[in-house]
Amino acid sequence: MKLDTIVNQPVVDTPRFALRPLRRSDLGLIEMHTADRELARMTTSIPNPVPPGATEAFIARAQSEDRVEDVWAIDGSTEGHPEVMGLISLTRVDEGQTEIGYWIGKAFWNTGLASEAVRALIAANPLESSTIFASVFQDNPASARVLTNCGFQYLGDAESFSVARDATVPTWTYSLKLD
Repeated sequence: MKLDTIVNQPVVDTPRFALRPLRRSDLGLIEMHTADRELARMTTSIPNPVPPGATEAFIARAQSEDRVEDVWAIDGSTEGHPEVMGLISLTRVDEGQTEIGYWIGKAFWNTGLASEAVRALIAANPLESSTIFASVFQDNPASARVLTNCGFQYLGDAESFSVARDATVPTWTYSLKLD
């Protein structure tokens, strides 16, 4: 039996949930959430359907010592909710610069969970970022509201490839300067 890798990554506690490093035991809940076509289409990297082994490989990358992306599960188990309600991540872009990404399981959409997770990660600033960037698909105004409600400023339009859509999709790009 392979045990979970201990990842040098802080746990961030909030009143509703904890942001914690991924565990191998998160596999089933991550696969359940990401199997939703509507969720996958709002991301750049989640395929639909998710191929066998893809989620296990994602968790292994998230636990790797030489990772460029720190990933946290949004774990509500201390409040009687599932251990994985979504994921949030910071990807190292350059010195002092990171890109935030997140998805929330469909059962938790429109509950304020994404905004609370983004605010908690910004407040913790575990990678000591001076600037955090983000982009969302233009047909996902709810994610854009999360960013603007958390203080992000609109930078401009761009486009990104969506694996689930097998297409390049227009995006809005945002940034947040931290002092």
